[in-house]
Amino acid sequence: MSRLIAKPAKNAPGEVRIVGGLWKRSKLQVPVVEGLRPTSDRVRETLFNWLGQDLSGLRCVDAFAGTGALGLEAASRGAAEVCCVEAHSGLAQGIRRNAERLGASQVRVILGDAIERMSQLPAAVWDVVFLDPPFGQAQASSAGPGLFEQALSQAVRLLAPQGYVYLEAPKAWTAQDLALWGLELWRHGKAGAVHYHLLQRAAAS
Repeated sequence: MSRLIAKPAKNAPGEVRIVGGLWKRSKLQVPVVEGLRPTSDRVRETLFNWLGQDLSGLRCVDAFAGTGALGLEAASRGAAEVCCVEAHSGLAQGIRRNAERLGASQVRVILGDAIERMSQLPAAVWDVVFLDPPFGQAQASSAGPGLFEQALSQAVRLLAPQGYVYLEAPKAWTAQDLALWGLELWRHGKAGAVHYHLLQRAAAS
């Protein structure tokens, strides 16, 4: 749930809710942060339909966690371990409070830069890595890889062999784009200005 997008989300901070699982319909209390863009209920419902609804026993990373809605949704649906990484201290504290209120003991919140913190997590053991970087950050250029490229590189390092990467972005990522990381597109959707993708390792990887 990244920040820095021109259009505000329909769901204002404070109105985010869990859409399925153990804590279905539970509202998440979210600090007011300018430009916060929570993943919408409809997109989260579609994503977890793609993932099969039941995440029992899976290990997940919610990078650029924002409201923590993706990570807490995964926990609601049975994930055994959820690591939420968020750089904004107020948002990180908000995720901790919501996890405590729900009794989500499997949720761990790490404060800090998502790329740096992801690089410190154990490799090749995470079943789902959620990526929702701030849309205002630059893409790759002659100066080096952009935030999305760095995030994908770290996600591939973290990913278990049969795992998934979920990516929200302001553009559709093509097969040619994803081939650089040995990933392939499994599902894609669009909601307003947001493209959302579910990715897996390419068969040849």
